[in-house]
Amino acid sequence: MSYLDKLLQGVEVEWKTLGVVCEIKTGQSVSKQMISDNPGVYPVINSGREPLGYINEWNTDNDPIGITTRGAGVGSITWQKGKYFRGNLNYSLTILNDNEIDCRYLFHLLFYMQSDIHALCTFQGIPALNAGNLKNLQIPIPPLSVQKEIVRILDSFTELTAELTAELTAELTARKKQYDYYREKLLSFEEGDVEWKPLGEVCDFQNGFAFQSNLFKDSGLPIVRITNINGVNVDLSDVKYFSPDDYNSGNPLNYAIVKGDILIAMSGATTGKIGYYNLDEKAYLNQRVGKFIPNKELLNNRFLFHFLLTKNEFLYVLAGGGAQPNLSSNAIKEKLLIPIPPLSEQERIVAILDKFDVLTTSISEGLPREIELRQKQYEYYRDLLLTFPKNNI
Repeated sequence: MSYLDKLLQGVEVEWKTLGVVCEIKTGQSVSKQMISDNPGVYPVINSGREPLGYINEWNTDNDPIGITTRGAGVGSITWQKGKYFRGNLNYSLTILNDNEIDCRYLFHLLFYMQSDIHALCTFQGIPALNAGNLKNLQIPIPPLSVQKEIVRILDSFTELTAELTAELTAELTARKKQYDYYREKLLSFEEGDVEWKPLGEVCDFQNGFAFQSNLFKDSGLPIVRITNINGVNVDLSDVKYFSPDDYNSGNPLNYAIVKGDILIAMSGATTGKIGYYNLDEKAYLNQRVGKFIPNKELLNNRFLFHFLLTKNEFLYVLAGGGAQPNLSSNAIKEKLLIPIPPLSEQERIVAILDKFDVLTTSISEGLPREIELRQKQYEYYRDLLLTFPKNNI
Protein backbone atom coordinates (compact mmCIF):
# COMPACT_ATOMS: atom_id res chain seq x y z
CA MET A 1 0.00 0.00 0.00
CA SER A 2 1.39 3.41 -1.00
CA TYR A 3 1.77 6.27 1.48
CA LEU A 4 -1.05 8.10 -0.30
CA ASP A 5 -3.34 5.05 0.08
CA LYS A 6 -2.52 5.00 3.78
CA LEU A 7 -3.45 8.66 4.04
CA LEU A 8 -6.74 8.18 2.21
CA GLN A 9 -7.72 5.04 4.17
CA GLY A 10 -10.11 3.97 1.43
CA VAL A 11 -11.84 7.37 1.15
CA GLU A 12 -12.71 8.28 -2.44
CA VAL A 13 -11.15 11.40 -3.90
CA GLU A 14 -13.62 13.84 -5.41
CA TRP A 15 -12.66 15.64 -8.63
CA LYS A 16 -14.03 19.07 -9.49
CA THR A 17 -13.24 21.76 -12.03
CA LEU A 18 -11.07 24.65 -10.88
CA GLY A 19 -13.84 27.12 -11.74
CA VAL A 20 -16.18 25.43 -9.26
CA VAL A 21 -13.82 25.70 -6.26
CA CYS A 22 -12.12 29.03 -7.15
CA GLU A 23 -12.98 32.47 -8.42
CA ILE A 24 -10.54 33.31 -11.21
CA LYS A 25 -9.91 37.04 -11.69
CA THR A 26 -7.43 39.14 -13.67
CA GLY A 27 -5.28 41.74 -11.95
CA GLN A 28 -5.05 45.44 -12.81
CA SER A 29 -3.04 47.06 -15.58
CA VAL A 30 0.52 47.91 -14.56
CA SER A 31 3.71 49.07 -16.28
CA LYS A 32 7.35 49.63 -15.39
CA GLN A 33 6.75 53.38 -15.74
CA MET A 34 3.89 53.19 -13.24
CA ILE A 35 6.16 51.37 -10.77
CA SER A 36 8.95 53.88 -11.35
CA ASP A 37 6.61 56.81 -10.72
CA ASN A 38 5.11 55.26 -7.56
CA PRO A 39 7.87 53.42 -5.68
CA GLY A 40 6.86 51.62 -2.52
CA VAL A 41 7.05 48.41 -0.50
CA TYR A 42 4.34 46.28 -2.13
CA PRO A 43 5.59 43.70 -4.66
CA VAL A 44 4.11 43.76 -8.16
CA ILE A 45 3.26 40.25 -9.39
CA ASN A 46 2.62 40.14 -13.12
CA SER A 47 4.07 37.89 -15.85
CA GLY A 48 6.90 36.25 -13.90
CA ARG A 49 7.43 34.32 -10.68
CA GLU A 50 9.55 37.15 -9.24
CA PRO A 51 8.16 40.65 -8.54
CA LEU A 52 8.27 43.08 -11.45
CA GLY A 53 9.11 45.77 -8.91
CA TYR A 54 7.68 47.42 -5.80
CA ILE A 55 4.93 50.03 -5.68
CA ASN A 56 3.18 52.20 -3.08
CA GLU A 57 -0.28 50.61 -3.40
CA TRP A 58 -1.76 47.11 -3.20
CA ASN A 59 -4.84 45.46 -4.65
CA THR A 60 -4.56 41.95 -3.16
CA ASP A 61 -4.28 40.71 0.42
CA ASN A 62 -4.14 37.16 1.79
CA ASP A 63 -4.86 35.70 -1.65
CA PRO A 64 -1.47 34.24 -2.58
CA ILE A 65 -2.04 31.92 -5.57
CA GLY A 66 -1.72 33.29 -9.08
CA ILE A 67 -1.12 31.99 -12.62
CA THR A 68 0.69 33.90 -15.35
CA THR A 69 -1.72 34.60 -18.22
CA ARG A 70 0.54 35.66 -21.11
CA GLY A 71 4.11 35.72 -22.37
CA ALA A 72 7.06 33.37 -22.06
CA GLY A 73 6.09 32.36 -18.51
CA VAL A 74 2.47 31.57 -19.36
CA GLY A 75 0.96 29.02 -16.99
CA SER A 76 3.56 29.62 -14.27
CA ILE A 77 2.29 29.37 -10.71
CA THR A 78 3.00 32.25 -8.33
CA TRP A 79 2.78 32.41 -4.54
CA GLN A 80 2.85 35.79 -2.85
CA LYS A 81 1.79 36.15 0.77
CA GLY A 82 0.41 39.33 2.36
CA LYS A 83 -0.43 42.55 0.57
CA TYR A 84 0.77 43.01 -3.00
CA PHE A 85 -0.26 44.45 -6.37
CA ARG A 86 -1.49 41.84 -8.87
CA GLY A 87 -0.92 42.90 -12.49
CA ASN A 88 -3.13 42.27 -15.49
CA LEU A 89 -0.95 39.35 -16.68
CA ASN A 90 -1.69 37.29 -13.60
CA TYR A 91 -4.89 35.45 -12.63
CA SER A 92 -5.84 35.25 -8.96
CA LEU A 93 -7.26 31.93 -7.77
CA THR A 94 -9.46 32.77 -4.79
CA ILE A 95 -10.75 29.67 -2.97
CA LEU A 96 -14.50 29.87 -2.42
CA ASN A 97 -14.72 27.45 0.52
CA ASP A 98 -11.77 27.09 2.91
CA ASN A 99 -13.43 24.05 4.48
CA GLU A 100 -13.24 22.23 1.16
CA ILE A 101 -9.75 22.98 -0.10
CA ASP A 102 -6.56 24.18 1.58
CA CYS A 103 -4.87 27.10 -0.17
CA ARG A 104 -1.36 25.71 0.20
CA TYR A 105 -2.53 22.29 -1.01
CA LEU A 106 -3.90 23.92 -4.17
CA PHE A 107 -0.57 25.69 -4.73
CA HIS A 108 1.42 22.43 -4.57
CA LEU A 109 -1.20 20.70 -6.72
CA LEU A 110 -1.08 23.33 -9.46
CA PHE A 111 2.72 23.14 -9.52
CA TYR A 112 2.35 19.39 -9.98
CA MET A 113 -0.19 19.95 -12.79
CA GLN A 114 1.95 22.41 -14.76
CA SER A 115 1.88 20.20 -17.87
CA ASP A 116 -1.95 20.04 -17.72
CA ILE A 117 -2.09 23.84 -17.42
CA HIS A 118 0.32 24.32 -20.34
CA ALA A 119 -1.91 22.04 -22.43
CA LEU A 120 -4.66 24.63 -21.96
CA CYS A 121 -2.45 27.47 -23.27
CA THR A 122 -2.26 28.69 -26.85
CA PHE A 123 1.13 29.38 -28.40
CA GLN A 124 0.22 31.07 -31.67
CA GLY A 125 1.76 34.54 -31.47
CA ILE A 126 2.01 35.64 -27.85
CA PRO A 127 1.50 32.60 -25.56
CA ALA A 128 -1.76 32.97 -23.62
CA LEU A 129 -3.95 31.17 -21.10
CA ASN A 130 -7.69 31.77 -21.37
CA ALA A 131 -9.58 31.94 -18.07
CA GLY A 132 -12.44 29.94 -19.54
CA ASN A 133 -10.10 27.06 -20.34
CA LEU A 134 -8.49 27.27 -16.92
CA LYS A 135 -11.88 26.99 -15.19
CA ASN A 136 -12.36 23.57 -16.79
CA LEU A 137 -9.17 22.11 -15.29
CA GLN A 138 -10.09 19.02 -13.27
CA ILE A 139 -8.46 18.87 -9.82
CA PRO A 140 -8.53 16.17 -7.11
CA ILE A 141 -9.99 17.11 -3.71
CA PRO A 142 -9.19 14.60 -0.97
CA PRO A 143 -10.44 15.15 2.62
CA LEU A 144 -9.12 18.35 4.18
CA SER A 145 -7.12 16.40 6.77
CA VAL A 146 -5.30 14.58 3.95
CA GLN A 147 -4.65 17.87 2.16
CA LYS A 148 -3.09 19.34 5.31
CA GLU A 149 -0.83 16.31 5.81
CA ILE A 150 0.33 16.56 2.18
CA VAL A 151 1.05 20.26 2.74
CA ARG A 152 3.00 19.49 5.91
CA ILE A 153 5.22 17.00 4.11
CA LEU A 154 5.82 19.07 0.98
CA ASP A 155 6.34 22.32 2.87
CA SER A 156 8.99 20.60 4.98
CA PHE A 157 11.04 20.12 1.81
CA THR A 158 10.56 23.69 0.60
CA GLU A 159 11.47 25.01 4.06
CA LEU A 160 14.54 22.80 4.19
CA THR A 161 15.63 24.09 0.78
CA ALA A 162 15.12 27.69 1.91
CA GLU A 163 17.07 27.13 5.14
CA LEU A 164 19.90 25.36 3.34
CA THR A 165 20.07 28.08 0.69
CA ALA A 166 20.21 30.80 3.36
CA GLU A 167 22.87 28.91 5.32
CA LEU A 168 25.11 28.23 2.32
CA THR A 169 24.63 31.77 0.98
CA ALA A 170 25.69 33.23 4.34
CA GLU A 171 28.70 30.89 4.40
CA LEU A 172 29.62 31.90 0.86
CA THR A 173 29.36 35.61 1.73
CA ALA A 174 31.59 35.12 4.77
CA ARG A 175 34.22 33.21 2.81
CA LYS A 176 34.22 35.81 0.03
CA LYS A 177 34.78 38.54 2.61
CA GLN A 178 37.67 36.56 4.11
CA TYR A 179 39.20 36.03 0.69
CA ASP A 180 38.83 39.72 -0.22
CA TYR A 181 40.36 40.76 3.11
CA TYR A 182 43.42 38.56 2.82
CA ARG A 183 43.86 39.33 -0.86
CA GLU A 184 43.96 43.06 -0.16
CA LYS A 185 46.24 42.51 2.85
CA LEU A 186 48.71 40.24 1.04
CA LEU A 187 48.79 42.25 -2.19
CA SER A 188 49.11 45.72 -0.66
CA PHE A 189 52.83 46.44 -0.65
CA GLU A 190 54.43 49.43 1.05
CA GLU A 191 56.48 51.78 -1.10
CA GLY A 192 59.99 50.37 -1.43
CA ASP A 193 59.03 46.86 -0.33
CA VAL A 194 58.90 45.49 -3.88
CA GLU A 195 59.66 46.62 -7.38
CA TRP A 196 56.71 47.63 -9.52
CA LYS A 197 56.86 47.22 -13.28
CA PRO A 198 54.48 48.06 -16.14
CA LEU A 199 52.62 44.95 -17.21
CA GLY A 200 54.21 45.04 -20.65
CA GLU A 201 57.67 44.49 -19.14
CA VAL A 202 56.77 41.29 -17.30
CA CYS A 203 53.89 39.90 -19.34
CA ASP A 204 52.95 39.45 -22.99
CA PHE A 205 49.40 40.22 -23.99
CA GLN A 206 47.37 38.70 -26.81
CA ASN A 207 44.19 40.13 -28.29
CA GLY A 208 41.50 37.80 -29.64
CA PHE A 209 40.61 36.79 -33.18
CA ALA A 210 37.83 38.59 -35.10
CA PHE A 211 35.37 35.73 -35.41
CA GLN A 212 32.46 36.52 -37.71
CA SER A 213 29.15 36.24 -35.87
CA ASN A 214 27.36 35.02 -39.00
CA LEU A 215 29.66 31.96 -38.89
CA PHE A 216 28.82 31.04 -35.29
CA LYS A 217 27.65 27.45 -35.03
CA ASP A 218 25.82 25.27 -32.50
CA SER A 219 28.74 22.83 -32.30
CA GLY A 220 32.44 22.72 -33.12
CA LEU A 221 35.28 24.56 -31.37
CA PRO A 222 34.20 26.86 -28.49
CA ILE A 223 34.77 30.62 -28.62
CA VAL A 224 35.28 32.61 -25.40
CA ARG A 225 33.54 36.00 -25.70
CA ILE A 226 33.38 38.92 -23.28
CA THR A 227 30.03 37.62 -21.99
CA ASN A 228 31.71 34.40 -20.83
CA ILE A 229 33.95 36.21 -18.33
CA ASN A 230 32.25 36.47 -14.95
CA GLY A 231 34.86 38.33 -12.93
CA VAL A 232 36.58 35.25 -11.51
CA ASN A 233 36.26 32.35 -13.92
CA VAL A 234 35.29 31.67 -17.52
CA ASP A 235 31.75 30.35 -17.88
CA LEU A 236 31.00 28.37 -21.04
CA SER A 237 27.35 27.62 -20.23
CA ASP A 238 26.34 30.00 -23.04
CA VAL A 239 28.97 29.57 -25.71
CA LYS A 240 29.27 29.93 -29.49
CA TYR A 241 31.26 27.60 -31.73
CA PHE A 242 33.16 27.82 -35.01
CA SER A 243 34.75 25.69 -37.69
CA PRO A 244 38.30 26.66 -38.77
CA ASP A 245 37.40 25.61 -42.34
CA ASP A 246 35.17 28.69 -42.61
CA TYR A 247 38.12 31.12 -42.42
CA ASN A 248 40.32 31.85 -45.42
CA SER A 249 42.35 34.68 -43.91
CA GLY A 250 43.97 34.51 -40.50
CA ASN A 251 44.20 31.35 -38.44
CA PRO A 252 41.77 31.29 -35.49
CA LEU A 253 43.59 28.23 -34.12
CA ASN A 254 46.50 30.52 -33.18
CA TYR A 255 44.22 32.05 -30.53
CA ALA A 256 43.88 28.96 -28.37
CA ILE A 257 43.09 29.11 -24.65
CA VAL A 258 44.20 26.30 -22.37
CA LYS A 259 43.68 25.52 -18.70
CA GLY A 260 45.42 28.10 -16.51
CA ASP A 261 45.15 31.04 -18.93
CA ILE A 262 44.10 34.43 -17.52
CA LEU A 263 41.65 36.42 -19.64
CA ILE A 264 40.18 39.91 -19.51
CA ALA A 265 37.08 41.48 -21.07
CA MET A 266 38.14 44.53 -23.09
CA SER A 267 34.71 46.10 -23.72
CA GLY A 268 31.03 45.82 -22.93
CA ALA A 269 29.31 45.36 -19.58
CA THR A 270 32.09 43.08 -18.30
CA THR A 271 34.96 45.45 -19.17
CA GLY A 272 37.95 44.96 -16.89
CA LYS A 273 36.66 41.71 -15.43
CA ILE A 274 39.10 38.85 -15.13
CA GLY A 275 38.46 35.21 -15.96
CA TYR A 276 40.69 32.27 -15.02
CA TYR A 277 40.24 29.47 -17.55
CA ASN A 278 39.97 26.34 -15.45
CA LEU A 279 38.55 23.88 -17.98
CA ASP A 280 40.31 20.93 -19.62
CA GLU A 281 38.69 21.66 -22.99
CA LYS A 282 40.69 23.90 -25.31
CA ALA A 283 38.82 27.05 -26.41
CA TYR A 284 39.58 30.05 -28.61
CA LEU A 285 39.88 33.76 -27.98
CA ASN A 286 37.32 36.12 -29.52
CA GLN A 287 38.04 39.74 -30.33
CA ARG A 288 37.75 42.14 -27.37
CA VAL A 289 38.96 39.39 -25.07
CA GLY A 290 42.62 39.56 -24.04
CA LYS A 291 44.98 36.93 -22.66
CA PHE A 292 47.86 37.55 -20.24
CA ILE A 293 51.05 35.54 -20.84
CA PRO A 294 53.36 36.18 -17.84
CA ASN A 295 57.14 35.85 -17.92
CA LYS A 296 57.54 32.76 -15.72
CA GLU A 297 60.97 33.86 -14.52
CA LEU A 298 59.44 36.97 -12.94
CA LEU A 299 55.77 36.33 -12.39
CA ASN A 300 53.74 33.45 -10.99
CA ASN A 301 50.59 32.94 -13.08
CA ARG A 302 48.24 32.57 -10.09
CA PHE A 303 49.89 35.53 -8.32
CA LEU A 304 49.07 37.66 -11.38
CA PHE A 305 45.49 36.35 -11.37
CA HIS A 306 44.87 37.23 -7.71
CA PHE A 307 46.45 40.65 -8.18
CA LEU A 308 44.37 41.45 -11.27
CA LEU A 309 41.19 40.74 -9.31
CA THR A 310 42.04 43.79 -7.17
CA LYS A 311 42.30 46.04 -10.25
CA ASN A 312 38.83 45.68 -11.76
CA GLU A 313 37.81 49.26 -10.94
CA PHE A 314 41.16 50.64 -12.15
CA LEU A 315 40.79 48.77 -15.46
CA TYR A 316 37.22 49.97 -15.91
CA VAL A 317 38.31 53.60 -15.40
CA LEU A 318 41.27 53.00 -17.73
CA ALA A 319 38.74 51.88 -20.35
CA GLY A 320 36.95 55.21 -20.11
CA GLY A 321 34.05 53.99 -17.96
CA GLY A 322 30.60 55.17 -18.94
CA ALA A 323 28.14 53.34 -21.15
CA GLN A 324 30.72 52.17 -23.72
CA PRO A 325 34.02 51.36 -21.99
CA ASN A 326 36.80 50.18 -24.28
CA LEU A 327 40.21 48.94 -23.12
CA SER A 328 43.28 49.01 -25.32
CA SER A 329 46.11 46.51 -24.98
CA ASN A 330 48.66 49.35 -25.05
CA ALA A 331 46.97 51.09 -22.11
CA ILE A 332 47.01 47.86 -20.10
CA LYS A 333 50.67 47.15 -20.86
CA GLU A 334 51.83 50.72 -20.16
CA LYS A 335 49.64 51.90 -17.27
CA LEU A 336 48.91 48.79 -15.25
CA LEU A 337 51.74 48.42 -12.72
CA ILE A 338 52.48 44.97 -11.29
CA PRO A 339 54.33 44.31 -7.99
CA ILE A 340 57.22 41.85 -8.40
CA PRO A 341 58.18 40.26 -5.07
CA PRO A 342 60.53 37.23 -5.18
CA LEU A 343 58.95 34.15 -6.75
CA SER A 344 59.11 32.36 -3.40
CA GLU A 345 57.03 35.12 -1.82
CA GLN A 346 54.60 35.04 -4.74
CA GLU A 347 54.18 31.30 -4.24
CA ARG A 348 53.54 31.79 -0.50
CA ILE A 349 50.84 34.38 -1.21
CA VAL A 350 49.29 32.17 -3.89
CA ALA A 351 49.14 29.19 -1.51
CA ILE A 352 47.15 31.24 1.02
CA LEU A 353 44.79 32.87 -1.46
CA ASP A 354 44.19 29.67 -3.40
CA LYS A 355 42.90 28.00 -0.24
CA PHE A 356 40.25 30.70 0.13
CA ASP A 357 39.51 30.53 -3.59
CA VAL A 358 39.01 26.75 -3.48
CA LEU A 359 36.74 27.03 -0.44
CA THR A 360 34.69 29.82 -2.01
CA THR A 361 34.42 27.94 -5.31
CA SER A 362 33.36 24.71 -3.61
CA ILE A 363 30.54 26.52 -1.82
CA SER A 364 29.55 28.38 -5.01
CA GLU A 365 29.36 25.12 -6.96
CA GLY A 366 27.84 23.16 -4.09
CA LEU A 367 24.97 25.59 -3.52
CA PRO A 368 23.11 24.92 -6.81
CA ARG A 369 23.81 21.18 -6.49
CA GLU A 370 22.27 21.08 -3.01
CA ILE A 371 19.26 23.10 -4.14
CA GLU A 372 18.79 20.78 -7.12
CA LEU A 373 18.97 17.73 -4.84
CA ARG A 374 16.35 19.15 -2.47
CA GLN A 375 14.15 20.09 -5.44
CA LYS A 376 14.33 16.52 -6.74
CA GLN A 377 13.37 15.21 -3.30
CA TYR A 378 10.43 17.59 -3.22
CA GLU A 379 9.32 16.54 -6.71
CA TYR A 380 9.63 12.84 -5.83
CA TYR A 381 7.33 13.13 -2.81
CA ARG A 382 5.03 15.57 -4.60
CA ASP A 383 4.50 12.99 -7.35
CA LEU A 384 3.81 10.28 -4.77
CA LEU A 385 1.36 12.41 -2.80
CA LEU A 386 -0.52 14.12 -5.62
CA THR A 387 -1.06 11.26 -8.07
CA PHE A 388 -4.70 10.54 -7.34
CA PRO A 389 -6.83 7.93 -9.14
CA LYS A 390 -9.17 9.37 -11.79
CA ASN A 391 -11.57 6.46 -12.15
CA ASN A 392 -14.49 8.43 -10.76
CA ILE A 393 -14.33 11.32 -13.28
